[in-house]
Amino acid sequence: MTTEATNRPSDGPQGARPPGPPGGRPQGGPGGGRPGGRPGGRPRGRLVPRRRVCTFCVEHIKIVDYKDIDKIRRFVSDRAKIEPRRRTGVCAKHQRALRIAIQRARHIALIPFVAHHSFPSVRR
Repeated sequence: MTTEATNRPSDGPQGARPPGPPGGRPQGGPGGGRPGGRPGGRPRGRLVPRRRVCTFCVEHIKIVDYKDIDKIRRFVSDRAKIEPRRRTGVCAKHQRALRIAIQRARHIALIPFVAHHSFPSVRR
């Protein structure tokens, strides 16, 4: 006796796969497999973020200058960390150039390495 469930190549030797709909994904609701989803598939209230374009590419900047602190400071967080590409929208080529420019600006003290210095008071 041969059934469809026993002839699947993804089944192991024991056939320990739980029974479910074909395709391997459980159907949770009417909206694209999500519980409580909408018929269109996209949950209500969620907006798809717009693709950001690289500001350096738009302005046709080939070299990121470490002396241009106003432009560089936008890509450094309030905790003095370099912001990632997914947050700033800078392309990979300009992110590498930006990292080098920020490091150079830090070495000559144009941009701080840390957010603020707080020295603990020493009690004797």
